[in-house]
Amino acid sequence: MLEQLKSHIEALVFSADQPITLDEIQLTLTKLAEIEVSKFEIENHINELVKKYESTDYAFQIVHLANGYQFFTKNEYAGTVAEMLKSKMNKRLSTNQLEVLSIIAYKQPISKPEIESIRGVNCDYSIQKLLEKDLIAISGRAAQVGKPILYKVSTFFMNYFGINSPSELPKLKDIEQPEENTIGVLSEN
Repeated sequence: MLEQLKSHIEALVFSADQPITLDEIQLTLTKLAEIEVSKFEIENHINELVKKYESTDYAFQIVHLANGYQFFTKNEYAGTVAEMLKSKMNKRLSTNQLEVLSIIAYKQPISKPEIESIRGVNCDYSIQKLLEKDLIAISGRAAQVGKPILYKVSTFFMNYFGINSPSELPKLKDIEQPEENTIGVLSEN
């Protein structure tokens, strides 16, 4: 059996660039130890780690989202981290990109012709930029004539906004007018 199993799990969660699932942890540990480590045992260790990082001694925590686990900065330190990241963020999302992203988030899966029908203008550039920023992903092709590509929000989108699924998006009637400074804080890279 692996010595310090919890530390190995902690290292996997720490090194993951997106939420790591129980299946991924189990597969990695099984390969490493050459024995089956149960999901129940892994989950118990993760729960212990979650409690450990709830302490005020740490500026980060382990969060369950997108069916996996990932380290996140605690809210009280978000301003500090945001200040540091400002220098890395060249440009904000344009209004057009925000509109397209919103349509995709609420209507997914949706094709480019459907998005353009809603907006009334071409959206090639916006879709390309959203794909480059990994905010949207291709989810397949529509069954209609021409089989247009269907788009959905990406796992990165859900991680960025701290949701597990698009069903957790705010209902349109609940959204208030955003302040000018809160729109589009993602890098144009």
